[in-house]
Amino acid sequence: MTATPDAKPLKGLFISTHGCQMNVYDSERIRDVLKPLGYAPVEAPEGADLVVINTCHIREKATEKVYSELGRLKQMKLASGGKMTIAVAGCVAQAEGAEIIRRQPAVDLVLGPQAYHKLPEMIARASRAVGDRLETEFDTVEKFDALPKTRDPDGPAAFVSVQEGCDKFCTFCVVPYTRGAEVSRSVDDIVSEVRDLASKGVREVTLLGQNVNAFHGPAPRLAGGADWTLGQLVRHIAKIGGVERIRYTTSHPRDMDDDLIAAHGDTPAMMPFLHLPVQSGSDRILKAMNRGHTADHYRDIIARVRAARPDIAVATDLIVGFPGETDADFEATMQLVRDIGYAVAYSFKYSSRPGTPAAEMHGHLPEAVKDERLQALQTLLRDQQTAFNQSQIGRVLPVLVTGKGRNAGQMHGRSPYLQAVHFGGTDAALNQFVDLRIVGASLNSLTGERVRARETAS
Repeated sequence: MTATPDAKPLKGLFISTHGCQMNVYDSERIRDVLKPLGYAPVEAPEGADLVVINTCHIREKATEKVYSELGRLKQMKLASGGKMTIAVAGCVAQAEGAEIIRRQPAVDLVLGPQAYHKLPEMIARASRAVGDRLETEFDTVEKFDALPKTRDPDGPAAFVSVQEGCDKFCTFCVVPYTRGAEVSRSVDDIVSEVRDLASKGVREVTLLGQNVNAFHGPAPRLAGGADWTLGQLVRHIAKIGGVERIRYTTSHPRDMDDDLIAAHGDTPAMMPFLHLPVQSGSDRILKAMNRGHTADHYRDIIARVRAARPDIAVATDLIVGFPGETDADFEATMQLVRDIGYAVAYSFKYSSRPGTPAAEMHGHLPEAVKDERLQALQTLLRDQQTAFNQSQIGRVLPVLVTGKGRNAGQMHGRSPYLQAVHFGGTDAALNQFVDLRIVGASLNSLTGERVRARETAS
């Protein structure tokens, strides 16, 4: 179609996303906010009119990667004659603020994770060289009210933010300082967003929050009464036409109430996958972390979830080398991992974050000790993950096809257990559910073959 004489050329937008699923969601909404201004996504930063780095502050190395990326962008900006606008968003922006501009003057705008709805206004101010280049206020409710009410999904699966912020104050974590206090969206707003996504072909929604199972959102207008919990929200979303799969992340053991556990068993749309971070298997270390639960409390939660949904796969986060961790503390973590048996886990060495209580604790461990413990833990976790994936061989699983595979004639999808699945197929299967018999498994993915008739997953 030929552009009309009055048509404005699109401006290139490149977003570099670091960190968690919430940042992925935020990047999608940044794209939505900027679309009315004529910005369209491009595949690379070279030549982009606006580059946004959406940052993560959880670990020190992640922060340094941002500054390294900014150094490369500075050279691109110089090559553009200064026409490229560089914005830093997310948790590093919230934590370091004006220090980012001081350390890298090529940065034009800095905005925290609760302020990206203000990006159009900030761009306008920057173009006039007036006003503040920094926005780091905690306006969570205002942000949700200001965001576009409809979205353009990228495929059949989508993230939906239902809760932000954290009130738990784990001693190692910066999230309460970069994301603010826990705030939940209203059920009506969430349902409206999910319905819109479902009408556009989304079949799987993942409900997001820093502590998503702490959700207590205002009940639907027609229902009235007390705030709804996550279990109530899940059951309500499951009634929306087109929504066949529901997931949620990231959860906290202290907020796993009986109703949410029951929802895993009584809501077919709830996928058999639970990501429940434990961080350590030592009660002494859990107390030092201010986690608010014991190892046995965590074991009991998993036992009750498995009683409600026997086929559930469990994932977790683990930290080794927390200040003061002894050999006995580390062995307690290893024992908990043996007891639970994880389908997948994310494990890290303790990383000191300035401003957190743990950074000031005594007993910081040498890197060599942390390295040794992490290697031992990851060996155990890899064995468990490999065993879980291999246990799927021979089963027929419903797979949501999300894109093309790396090889010609190959498609890629997602199992109920969140595993990547590759199989031979065509574009006709894209965004559809297909039944695959699992014929191969590796550490990180499965291989499947189409079955002729739809079978019940076995």
